[in-house]
Amino acid sequence: MIAVARLAMVFGVAGLLPFLAAVVTVFVMPQYSVAAVSWFYLYSAGILAFMAGVYWPISMQLDDCCYPQSPLVTMVFSQLFFIVAGVGLLLSTPGRILLYTVAYIALYLVDARWMKIYWPDWYLRLRLILTFVVVLCQVAIGIWYVFFQGA
Repeated sequence: MIAVARLAMVFGVAGLLPFLAAVVTVFVMPQYSVAAVSWFYLYSAGILAFMAGVYWPISMQLDDCCYPQSPLVTMVFSQLFFIVAGVGLLLSTPGRILLYTVAYIALYLVDARWMKIYWPDWYLRLRLILTFVVVLCQVAIGIWYVFFQGA
């Protein structure tokens, strides 16, 4: 049987590969940069919504229990990040750069500050590393955009 922590680490690192591939593509194969950036933000939105979606089942387990967060708070967190992910797709690239960078940092802060009681310690350590890499990728795409697209 595979340990949950190890499985989460494998899937978490695998989830970074599309972010990293898009960053490499815009710098190494600029002829594909438009497609890579479009795909990067579609993937960014999907992963942001997926990660926040975890709050929804937590809220359903809180009914008639005594936890520090109410079901309403966890549902609001879930829906807020889902909406942010979708709205980001409607923005131009400069808006996406800012929105997704801030949203990924905020998602981690929600986990580390308000939701930490629900997570094992290893999960928050893993999330910190994964979030750091994703935010670096967001910043790298931002740098590429500023310097190579004349923003």
